[in-house]
Amino acid sequence: MSAVATVMVCDDSPLVRENLRRAVAGVAGVGRVVGASSGEEVLARWTAERPALVLMDVRMPGIGGVEAARRLLARHPGAGVLMLTVAEDVEGVARAVAAGARGYVVKDATRSELVAAVIGAIGDPSGRSRGARRTEAGAAPALTERELQVLTGMGEGRSNAEIGKQLFLSEDTVKTHARRLFRKLDAADRAQAVAKGFRLGMVH
Repeated sequence: MSAVATVMVCDDSPLVRENLRRAVAGVAGVGRVVGASSGEEVLARWTAERPALVLMDVRMPGIGGVEAARRLLARHPGAGVLMLTVAEDVEGVARAVAAGARGYVVKDATRSELVAAVIGAIGDPSGRSRGARRTEAGAAPALTERELQVLTGMGEGRSNAEIGKQLFLSEDTVKTHARRLFRKLDAADRAQAVAKGFRLGMVH
């Protein structure tokens, strides 16, 4: 990691931006932290700033973080993007990771978790950061109809209980299907599974 790496923090809340700026400013290897209040601002300033990493809030007014990440990565495939999310934003995170974001960190993460995520995302461009990881799209693994239904429910942001109610299954049965589809997709969590589902055309 460069000793003068720049990190751009993008969130529409000035308070959140400032809190994140303070946390990230103390990370070893980060030379400066700049703020942005929208996805549009990130796109406008990225070329001039050339940040090693953009911490991008998923939900913001305007084009939002997911679309901003997609556009940024389409223009600059080497850009580093780590999504900031809340627990229920699985679909948004998955779409961003499918577009090339290096992962995500939840907004209520501890400072040590945030620091680890930032260091991981800057230090390993292959995307092996905390949370969702980028994996290469290959042949789609064979999922059962039930596993596909559970994956679709996850992509819609439904909880296991909600998926079970929709499919007339117990929550434990949904969890069993989820474990199986995670294994088949080589995914550690919901966001990874849904991201791969998007890339492979299993989830729309």
